[in-house]
Amino acid sequence: MECLAMLSTESLRRIIDKSTIKFVRGIKLDTKSGKSEDRILVLTTWRLYLLTAKVPTKVEVTFNFLEIRAMNSFPEHQVVIETDRSSYSLRLQTRDHHDHVVNYISFALSRIFNNSAFAPSFCRSEADLSDGSRKYSPSSETSVETQRACGGFSETYTALCDYNGISCKEEVQWDVDTIYHSQDNREFSLLDFSHLETRDLAVIVASMAYNTWFTKLYCKDMRIGSEVVEQILHTLSKSSSLEELTLENVGLKSDFPQKLSVALSENPASGIHSVNLAHNTLDNQGVSNLIQQVCRLSKGLRLLNLSKTSLSSKGVVSLSQALCSTDEYSNSLLHLDLSKNPGVLSGEDASVRVPVNLYHFLSQPNCLVHLDLSATDCVVDSLFGPLLQGCCADLSYLNLSRNSFSHRKAKESLPLFRQFFSSAFSLTHVSLASMKLPPEALRALLLGLSSNPHINDLHLDISSCELRSPGAAVIQELFPRVSSIATLDVSDNGLDTDLLSIIPALSRHPSLKHLFLGKNFNIKSRVLDEVLQNLVQLIQEEECGLQSLSLADSRLRSRGTVLVNALGSNTCLRKVDLSGNSLEDLGAKMLGKALQINTTLRSVTWDRNNTTSTGFLDIARALDHNFTLQYMPLPLSDATQAYRNNPEKTEQALTKVGVSSEHCSGTTRPSASPSVMERLCVRVQQQLSVLRGAGQGEELQAAKQVLKEARNSRALYPSLCELAHVLSVDGPVRQRLDSLAGELAKAADKELQVIVDSMVSLCRELCPLSSSTAERLTPPLSSVTERVSVPRCAIRSALMERAALDIHRAMEEVKLSVVSYLTNSIVDQILQELYSMHKSLVLSPISLSAPRLLATHQVAQVKHWEDDGDGGTGSGSHRHRDSLEMTDEELAASIDTLAIKKRSGRTRRIRPVSTRLSLCDDSSSSTPPSAPPLSSPLSRSASWECLSTLPTQGAPLHHVTRVRPRPPRRHRGGHASLYSHCTENGVVTPIDDGLPDFYTKRVLPDSQLSSLHKAQSLRRKKRRNMLAIFSFRRNRHSTLSNQGTETGGWGGACGDECRTKATERQCHATAGTDFTLRLRTATENVYTLLQPPRIPGRADSPGEGAEKRVEKQRETEQVGQTEVQSPQDRIPELF
Repeated sequence: MECLAMLSTESLRRIIDKSTIKFVRGIKLDTKSGKSEDRILVLTTWRLYLLTAKVPTKVEVTFNFLEIRAMNSFPEHQVVIETDRSSYSLRLQTRDHHDHVVNYISFALSRIFNNSAFAPSFCRSEADLSDGSRKYSPSSETSVETQRACGGFSETYTALCDYNGISCKEEVQWDVDTIYHSQDNREFSLLDFSHLETRDLAVIVASMAYNTWFTKLYCKDMRIGSEVVEQILHTLSKSSSLEELTLENVGLKSDFPQKLSVALSENPASGIHSVNLAHNTLDNQGVSNLIQQVCRLSKGLRLLNLSKTSLSSKGVVSLSQALCSTDEYSNSLLHLDLSKNPGVLSGEDASVRVPVNLYHFLSQPNCLVHLDLSATDCVVDSLFGPLLQGCCADLSYLNLSRNSFSHRKAKESLPLFRQFFSSAFSLTHVSLASMKLPPEALRALLLGLSSNPHINDLHLDISSCELRSPGAAVIQELFPRVSSIATLDVSDNGLDTDLLSIIPALSRHPSLKHLFLGKNFNIKSRVLDEVLQNLVQLIQEEECGLQSLSLADSRLRSRGTVLVNALGSNTCLRKVDLSGNSLEDLGAKMLGKALQINTTLRSVTWDRNNTTSTGFLDIARALDHNFTLQYMPLPLSDATQAYRNNPEKTEQALTKVGVSSEHCSGTTRPSASPSVMERLCVRVQQQLSVLRGAGQGEELQAAKQVLKEARNSRALYPSLCELAHVLSVDGPVRQRLDSLAGELAKAADKELQVIVDSMVSLCRELCPLSSSTAERLTPPLSSVTERVSVPRCAIRSALMERAALDIHRAMEEVKLSVVSYLTNSIVDQILQELYSMHKSLVLSPISLSAPRLLATHQVAQVKHWEDDGDGGTGSGSHRHRDSLEMTDEELAASIDTLAIKKRSGRTRRIRPVSTRLSLCDDSSSSTPPSAPPLSSPLSRSASWECLSTLPTQGAPLHHVTRVRPRPPRRHRGGHASLYSHCTENGVVTPIDDGLPDFYTKRVLPDSQLSSLHKAQSLRRKKRRNMLAIFSFRRNRHSTLSNQGTETGGWGGACGDECRTKATERQCHATAGTDFTLRLRTATENVYTLLQPPRIPGRADSPGEGAEKRVEKQRETEQVGQTEVQSPQDRIPELF
């Protein structure tokens, strides 16, 4: 037409987006007056436009295809389209144009409705689409042959956005088409789009009304508006693919169950079988109506979760009556959750017989798998009679926590209680937590489980049951007999000291894998140490099968580090929870040391331990050396507190923890240190350079071969890992799984063929006439055998994605352990050969005769490493320069250290307790004296034996400060000593005169005093051994100020003059008797703080110091004055 030719592309582009235009033609529009006017018809993806035949043109009419209520065709290429607002009569030029318009609109609507029964009658499917119109698809630029992601959700969403006049969110389309489709996710979660507005969420939900991809609608802990709720009800009234509905804690109104029952009644093809409305306030009568309506659906009700929905007793009665009204529920209901509805099962209202109605349903044969009646005020002991009658076969999960066990004192129900646990076939989880469980009930429970041969890997939760000592006695007696329990939770039961008897009983259990012992350690320190030692012994046993241990919230404090130390050498635990124990930074340090050598732990929970940034840094450094830990949650509580005290250091520590955790991917590394290998290589290469001109002997050839293998060993570990990966890509396991998938598919088809043939034969026997008639149909009845088969992809995915993954993980662990073993063995052998070769080359005659040449080659070798080893960086030069400075003894020590690391985990002993903890234990167990006592004669002789081994030849030893001038004396020698006392007659007596008689009147009993002497003697012996080994050096001023706390007497470093005077004083015969008495008194006295201080400069034994002290006092009495020395020889005094 002329008007169409006059229209330019630019004029259309200003009005309509060109990318969405699918069809443009000139038409005649019939008006109400009977006239025909020229118009421009434009069809876009989801909308029809009628434009004026003018230049410039404008939009006269537009509507979305979803507004069409009817579309009829008439002769002369006429199409009449009826919408909600008006009807339009369009006359097209040709028959092809007419068919194209009708087919396109019909097909676009069919894409939205997905061939649903609720689609308009004029919609056409893809099979009815003509070839000419097939290229025009509503899916933008693609043809209909392209696979529609997630059942065409994006197309429906775009059409609904256009219909409602809101902008289409591309992020929604991308998430669904990419994430949901790639993961084959059939559960649509509104939480993924919680950031959008309510109207956008309503359109998203409406897009699922006719979608056949999604089968689940999920929303939890997110408030949804009334518009979204209305669209959910509309979707449920139209959808035939939705099967599960979860609206937990979304703020539903009380009338929602009634509206939901009405919506389901409008959709007889609904496939809903799971309803979760937990944590919403609901109307009791509406819940009853909903249950009655769901039972009429084709699939029945499989899951019903009404936890914390404010149900009353009458509501549960109505629910129970609905469950008992039909046998469909007995054959379909698998999951029933009525928890957290207080009082609904108490039966306090005499007019309402709540338990009777519910118990009647439970006593009937049913297929319940999951039953949760926690916190419903149910009387537990009266429940096991109905459970024994109807739920023994299939019940797997039973939660009766936070209820009362019994309101009666009689024991009539205990036989039924025991019989249920001895007769159940499928139990995997039983929770009786937070109820006062009598010892008789616990005994019946354990006796029933011990006689049940059908149960394995049971999770038994009896936490917070107030078991205490009576319950502990039952556990100690009966628990070792129960082989079906794999997980035991006895936390918060007031066991305390009874753990001493319970832990040995747990160690004798054959199948215990997971143990929860938290909140049971409110005991004294001495008993706590014994309990923790028993725990350490439990997890260190070779036959221990324990895989996880939880001591959460036990407040172990610093004593818990005994258990943390044991984790280093433990080989059974894979998961440990140490949170809530106030272990502080010392515990974090011990955990870091344990993680550095542990290779079995996969999960560690550490929080609420008062850990600061220092402790986090210790853990981070440990994670750098641990390659097997897979999960360690961020300690939020400790991190928050530490951040308040020291933000910068805490942030740095947590960053280091995060970086260190990234490499925890289940791999191990060789134990040998590369630096030791490089140092040895440098040494051997130096010797080869020196001996290069001496010929080509066998020894030199062997050295070169060892160096070559040392260089190749750097690539040993990654090469072995790569080889293991390459060979396992298409290995025998995968090939066997492929062939097994084919064999399983054939076996499944054969089994199905036998079953279907038997079914067809039975149909012919029961209904022969109808069966013969059906045989003449197309296809015949007997051909169903040929058309039924199990999808090959289902069997293949089950094997290749599930079984293959588990097998692959197990094989990876074995391969990595083998790689580590081979690498460590070869590298350690190379180290030994390098060290032996280095020693043999050094001892060769040529090397001994050319030390200057060796030094020259060392410098050249260092330059070679600086130029080539690190590419200009200084790290390599420093490392290899250190290798030249390292002695042969240090290299040997490094190799010995590596040999120690080769010890297996089974032979590794437990890390000893920290010295800090040992000191705390000593202080808590006994009161230490204010100063160590005098050494006994036995310790004195031991010290002389140590000194006898010292060399006696050579020049005498002199201190480096002996030539320094001494400071002038500030106190005159004539002043009286503070440690002496003048009597009335002028005689000077020591101040400690009479003290031995005073201390002979003992306050403590002899037994306690003897134990005190033994403890002190043991500590003195340990201290002497430490001083003899490490030769502690003291500051001069600290030595002078601490003379009173030394091992007693008048000792010290002495010059020649002092040593001569001491010899002269020892020759006085009159001091013999007094010296013996003094020595005996000083040995008996345990309070050495009152003894006179040492005079600096003496180096005598404790006994000799006492003798000289007595002799000096004798001289003071006779002479009456102190010997005056010159300033150069004067000895500094204490006071």
